[in-house]
Amino acid sequence: MTNHDVIVVGAGLAGLVATKELADAGKKILLLDQEPEASLGGQAWWSFGGLFLVDSPEQRRMGVKDSQELAWQDWLGTAAFDRENDEDYWARKWAEAYVDFAAGEKREWLRQMGVKFFPVVGWAERGGYDAAGHGNSVPRFHITWGTGPGLVKPFEQRVRKHMTNKTVDYLPRHRVDELLLDRGAITGVQGSVLAPSSVERGEPSSREVVDTFEYHAQAVMVTSGGIGANFELIRRNWPSRLGSPPDHMISGVPAHVDGQMLSITEQAGGRIVNRDRMWHYTEGIKNWHPVWAKHGIRILPGPSSLWFDAEGNRLPAPNFPGFDTLGTLEVIQKTGYSYSWFILTQRIIEREFALSGSEQNPDLTEQDVKKLLSRVLPGAPDQVEAFKAYGEDFVIAENIENLVVGMNKLTGKRLLDIDHVKRQVQARDREMDNKFTKDLQITAIRGARTYLGDKLIRVAAPHKLLDRKNGPLIAVKLHILSRKTLGGLQTDLSGRVLNEQGDSIPGLYAAGEVSGFGGGGLHGYRALEGTFLGGCLFSGRQAGRALAEELD
Repeated sequence: MTNHDVIVVGAGLAGLVATKELADAGKKILLLDQEPEASLGGQAWWSFGGLFLVDSPEQRRMGVKDSQELAWQDWLGTAAFDRENDEDYWARKWAEAYVDFAAGEKREWLRQMGVKFFPVVGWAERGGYDAAGHGNSVPRFHITWGTGPGLVKPFEQRVRKHMTNKTVDYLPRHRVDELLLDRGAITGVQGSVLAPSSVERGEPSSREVVDTFEYHAQAVMVTSGGIGANFELIRRNWPSRLGSPPDHMISGVPAHVDGQMLSITEQAGGRIVNRDRMWHYTEGIKNWHPVWAKHGIRILPGPSSLWFDAEGNRLPAPNFPGFDTLGTLEVIQKTGYSYSWFILTQRIIEREFALSGSEQNPDLTEQDVKKLLSRVLPGAPDQVEAFKAYGEDFVIAENIENLVVGMNKLTGKRLLDIDHVKRQVQARDREMDNKFTKDLQITAIRGARTYLGDKLIRVAAPHKLLDRKNGPLIAVKLHILSRKTLGGLQTDLSGRVLNEQGDSIPGLYAAGEVSGFGGGGLHGYRALEGTFLGGCLFSGRQAGRALAEELD
């Protein structure tokens, strides 16, 4: 197998997009991935399919006024770039280009590829600080109709068409172990052929080596993903500003997301920047029906659940559900425990609990309108009720005393004092007697319901938690859920990987999470959500088109 123009390493979303762009431009591509063909599309397939768009028709129909200027203000307040003469130099340039893309041709480009969107726009990462601080000023989280599989499908179909036309050769079970250097340029890859595997998507596959390979091309593009399943590497890179590394985590990604290509590319001269920037969720629950080891699912919460630390202290404002992921992570880790609690009611779980992931949302994933309409009926979605029934992190009781007893029983510790927890819930409930309050979480709940989308399907009407008519009471033990690498290989706006001197390495490109979604970290310290899939789309498109032009 010879005469390839480009070797793409990694068949996730960024790899598919880059391959599609290169093959559309008439280039001959070799697409390599260590996993079986069942895992084509990578982590994106498992996602909820949320995408960050600015001033979209969906927003305007929901009464949302957005603009590129407002989005860039939010991005800068969230990213907090502070290494702009070095590690953030290209990151900021990528960020500005991405916001322009999200406010410009992104939606139409995706529509032309066949991607459609759910009409109600979600409001993720609400912030809770001042106007120039972290968070989305307005709802921007657009859910792909079909969730992650619906987003992957058109790019996979285009790549498979190129396979049929012999423009793309795809080799699963091919693990790259080395990038080949010749006089300072990357000229190809060496690696191991892994034993054939029939495991299902996401399941761990064999690492038995049955052969080796070596392939050459004019350029190599690395699109291999991040470090989310490599807990050792996460802890090694963990920043002190977030407290101590978690002693316990669950995994939001399959085992093969191990970050090995980062070190392999670094050994070939590529520069990794912003290693200390990462994105892990604080609302993880153990999957009662796991696919991979330590498989966790993230709760996508509305704002009404009361959030307590492991010792039963309510988290300080603005650490409310859905407001500031990393701010809350810092607060939790500095308690000395790697878990926290939600306390809520049946009314809240019915309206406000969504579970992240394509497999947890069959109505949206299967594009089934009839199933989707069932969400407005009484009761929580079936998948949420299944976690209530079978998930080990849920405690249900008719009163607060028995609830706290159950919470202590679940952990095997007596960290929670019944009277202490009860006083805090009672204090919160007393604030419900007026339409005005000093409790900022209640103010946030009422403010959220002025947005039509939240009022219709996302935020429960404010109510007293201890009023039995709203029950039963529910407690959920929340784990730290590993997910995303925000730093990575530093790249210029063409996706060329840079060395320690800031020079591009001939023949070496990168896109997707391995490049911090562009430039080595276009998110900076925090993310606005809907920007991880979007970053894979944009960086794969940008790098693919730039490389195709370079090869012409």
